Amino acid sequence: MKKVGIIGGSGFIGSYITKQFLENGYEVKVSTTDISKEEKFQHLRKFQNANHLEIKELDVVYKMLLKSFIKGCDIVIHGGTPFQLDVKDPKTELFDPTIKGTENFLEVVKGSKTIKKVVFIASVAAYNTNFPLLPEGKTEADQITENDVPFMSEQGHPYAQAKFIANQVVDKFIADNPNLPFEITSVSPVGVMGKSLSNRQDSTSTGIQFLFKNKIAPNPFIQMLYDMDVLWALVDVEDVAKAIYKVATTKNIHGKNYLLSSESYRVSDVTLMLNHQEPKNQSKIIYQNRLAAEDLGIHFKPVKETLNNY
Repeated sequence: MKKVGIIGGSGFIGSYITKQFLENGYEVKVSTTDISKEEKFQHLRKFQNANHLEIKELDVVYKMLLKSFIKGCDIVIHGGTPFQLDVKDPKTELFDPTIKGTENFLEVVKGSKTIKKVVFIASVAAYNTNFPLLPEGKTEADQITENDVPFMSEQGHPYAQAKFIANQVVDKFIADNPNLPFEITSVSPVGVMGKSLSNRQDSTSTGIQFLFKNKIAPNPFIQMLYDMDVLWALVDVEDVAKAIYKVATTKNIHGKNYLLSSESYRVSDVTLMLNHQEPKNQSKIIYQNRLAAEDLGIHFKPVKETLNNY
């Protein structure tokens, strides 16, 4: 039985990934930052084949813990970077765990004797730190693809900047190590929405859906989205997990970074659909998903279906 290690495997996206691998007959090792907080991962034990599930405590800034976590794994998925919008200390809360954690992880996996595939859950921020706004020079009539030059702005949210820099770290590692014994592939989802598999109250993704559903603006960033009625690119959480499973089990896609996106809607229409009402505007495709559809065979759910599941 093959073994997969999923860093961040009990989070909003991670839970769906864990479920995918358990249902497909893998031994699954999931990390948690605090093993004493069982409420953060107890929902995983209800999944099919949960007898093949192992929970391990891990902080990605400690290399010895990383070495222990990846030991014996055939596949390792790194989705353990923090996703938060309200930040007091960007360096401590976002930049160190995201960037330094990625550097430590790459150093550790390089010495592995068993790993055949590494998957990074990056972000649309790897292509555009302005998200959900467009990159400079782009209009709503344009489409963004994996071939575009990534756009980085220091005015972007610290989370977006951290994810952008971490993706650059991965690209440099791939360029500097042309003869790796394993493949590295990344995915970059846009705004991930849908139904949570847990009752956790600390998910930023489910929290954003709650805010949009009820038109609540707890900070200037969210208020700006309402005021500008931003065109928001969305993707279903289950589709993201399916794409990650396909990436992890597909050969000869080393070095690729797949945009994962369905349709884009105005924030006002997102609010309507979260309340089971029809959108007033037509959807657009801003972020292309053709590469994921062709290489991975992923068919992305309509956004209306995703938001109805929240």
